[in-house]
Amino acid sequence: MKNPYRKINKANFSLGDLIAIVGSCAKDSKETVAAVADLIATGRVSVRDHGMRRPLRLAS
Repeated sequence: MKNPYRKINKANFSLGDLIAIVGSCAKDSKETVAAVADLIATGRVSVRDHGMRRPLRLAS
């Protein structure tokens, strides 16, 4: 990763924003995909649906 210590405040980001932020710290697109998939798989990323937090799940 280019800058593993980039500080990102907790805020409401779109999925595109999340991918752009992770991509700016990653070496290549494979690392970006792996990092975003890890964030989703570990439950550190959720979405809001009409104000309710919903966890994302990866399909196998």
